[in-house]
Amino acid sequence: MQPEVVNNAGVALILFLQGWAMAVERMKTGASNWRLHLIIQGFTFLLFPVIGLAFEEITRIIWPSEPGALRDGFLYLCVLPSTVSTSVVLTTVAKGNTPGALFNAALSNILGVMFTPLLVRLLMQASDQTSSFGPLLLKITLLTLVPFAIGMGLRPFVRKWIDANRPVLNILSNAVILFIVYSAFCDSVEGRIWEHYGIGLTVQALAGVIALFSTVSLSVWAVSSVAGLERDDFIAALFCSVKKTLAMGVSLAQLIFGTNANLGLILLPIMFYHPFQLFICGLLASSFARSKRDKYSAPCCSDGAARLSSPKSLPCH
Repeated sequence: MQPEVVNNAGVALILFLQGWAMAVERMKTGASNWRLHLIIQGFTFLLFPVIGLAFEEITRIIWPSEPGALRDGFLYLCVLPSTVSTSVVLTTVAKGNTPGALFNAALSNILGVMFTPLLVRLLMQASDQTSSFGPLLLKITLLTLVPFAIGMGLRPFVRKWIDANRPVLNILSNAVILFIVYSAFCDSVEGRIWEHYGIGLTVQALAGVIALFSTVSLSVWAVSSVAGLERDDFIAALFCSVKKTLAMGVSLAQLIFGTNANLGLILLPIMFYHPFQLFICGLLASSFARSKRDKYSAPCCSDGAARLSSPKSLPCH
């Protein structure tokens, strides 16, 4: 199946589609809220990696037998950019600041193409895969930044067609991601990684994902409270700061770490984190939406009957 060739071409295709679908023309609406931008980008590329480093030191103490590749996988997860579509959709469902979420999610992915490899180099200097950084950076530029920029440049000419065929493009992108993950786990099986560590490894990895997600979520809540963010801005900050992109994560991992038996372990945290973040954030979005609806529900009329008011209606007195 020539996975090395197909994976490299697939990475370029995914990043091209990401740039193609990037609604840059809609970013200017939410560009002025600098406090929100500072919190989201600060968590994505600074506080999240710092929390990841702290988790690494803790796991070294409580789980000294943790495979080094899995530890690298958690650090790699922490330096990934946010998702675009799901962050915006969930913010919209929760009645949050959708323009602010769109601006930051898109900006996060644009910055992530450049910053994620540099942060991987900074946080994982002991890893053999990052020892020769010059050729790696050139490869990443050619297979990610160049197709991403080309896709963004072509979008104004084919924007209507892209928006109309977005489901088909998503299927194509997901198919490429599936192949990259499949080839990585094939190498893991061939290297007998799962036979060596057993089911306990996946359970411990899932526990680490839950602990990491909970810690970051509480940190976002605390920082947003101190910064005095309003409800709508807090929702955008939460969903953009805790989310990590699977599409770019799998693509960059294939370039940064190469196709070897350890790649399956490195991808394990993001493979667990992705569905977990969707599930929890989906529940939170529904809860936020209900709370805002309840805000406009008031007892009315002298007989004590209650009705649900629309946002524009006023409660009776």
